[in-house]
Amino acid sequence: MNFDLSPGRLDWDQVDPDRHPFDGASAPQVVRALGPARCVPRRPDVPFADPAMSAWSRHEADPWADAMSYALVRHYGRWTVGWRWSHDEGDFDGGPVGNWCCPRDSITTPEETLPRVVAALCEWRGWLESLAGRFEAYPLDLAAVEDQRILWECAARNLIQQVTDRTGCGSGWQGHCHQVLAWFLSRWGVAPGVAEELVDQAIGGRFRSWTGPDRVLVDDVAERLALSLRPDDRAQPPAGPVPDHLQRWLTVRGTVPWQDLSDGDSDGGGDGPVIPSRDGAVDDILAFDGAVDSARAEGLLAALERVRADAARGAPLDFEVLRGWQQHVLNTSRPPSFRSLPAFAKEGRERYGIGPETRARLDACLAESAADAGGRLPLNVRAARAYLDVCFFHPFDDGNARSAFLTLVFVLAREGVALDAVTLLRRVTFRADDPKDALALARFVTVHLAQTRRRSCSAGS
Repeated sequence: MNFDLSPGRLDWDQVDPDRHPFDGASAPQVVRALGPARCVPRRPDVPFADPAMSAWSRHEADPWADAMSYALVRHYGRWTVGWRWSHDEGDFDGGPVGNWCCPRDSITTPEETLPRVVAALCEWRGWLESLAGRFEAYPLDLAAVEDQRILWECAARNLIQQVTDRTGCGSGWQGHCHQVLAWFLSRWGVAPGVAEELVDQAIGGRFRSWTGPDRVLVDDVAERLALSLRPDDRAQPPAGPVPDHLQRWLTVRGTVPWQDLSDGDSDGGGDGPVIPSRDGAVDDILAFDGAVDSARAEGLLAALERVRADAARGAPLDFEVLRGWQQHVLNTSRPPSFRSLPAFAKEGRERYGIGPETRARLDACLAESAADAGGRLPLNVRAARAYLDVCFFHPFDDGNARSAFLTLVFVLAREGVALDAVTLLRRVTFRADDPKDALALARFVTVHLAQTRRRSCSAGS
């Protein structure tokens, strides 16, 4: 699972300044030209403890900050998501950025907020460039590691000290420290997966939030890391054909223990229709997609209206109904066709194959989302699985994440259920070959269902 706008999962290739040009002088103009700059929410003039402030933060400020991150990624690249990685308990724990805290605190007025975004973006970029310079100061060769261990150790010690100084060792600082050390190893040829494991073993859980490591601990971690390196830790070019992640998903789909979520309150805390006090899907589209691009939001709202109409009439869930929604999502003159070529996602890390039976297999999988389908799994499982089916069959050339979200909404709506929030269901990606990701999405649906039921009951009492 990967929170699309979270910097904690970035690898070195994604942030290496040499790979991603950036002109700080033009950043103010770029930011002001992005869609979210035209609709900066204004913080209400109420105390932070007022419920109205919490509601504003959740329903307006947080989605706007997500929209700004999304817009920056589209313009500059994924490296930019770090602009919100603030110190301590901000948007993301333990980051190196001081010019941003969190939407509630950092969004005030457009005149103040947009310069703050620019300052945070440039600060994050400056940190990455500083790290790149420190990496280059130790031109190391993994093949000669036996003769260079003292240099690897010196570099690791220096980087730990840099991270502690930059983050202040507040909440979660150790996560970024782990990441920086893994970036350093990756820069000098260590396979990314090996780098993660070696750093994890060297630290051994000894770095703690709100606690700076003493010199003895820093020296020990650096020494352990240097001693653990081997020449055969080098990254190797992929061997054989590129795997088909659609086939991997179908394998996972058939073996993941969906039944583990079938007991107790796994369907969200009760049975029967749910009428929320607010429309979470509409709210999120207006706040997030509307900030990115008003036309995008209009298309998605039109598709959502059709989704709910199709659910009300009991339409079967198949590709034909998906393409009707997708015509609105993509604003095309005709419903889009099923893709005819292999598709790629996650910056090329996942590839979804295509064959003469692919569309029919998608229809068969989607049919299992019905309440009376074989297995009689609970609603949260069927909705999550249908969402992932659309993600990994990847039927369209564009807009598959939005199509997957609409599919989940449809499965719920067909049984009279709507959600008052969808925070955990959007701007998140899942791996096709990881059963834990599939179960995580089902649990996210569970959380939103339970919260919606609880809040709707409270509103009606």
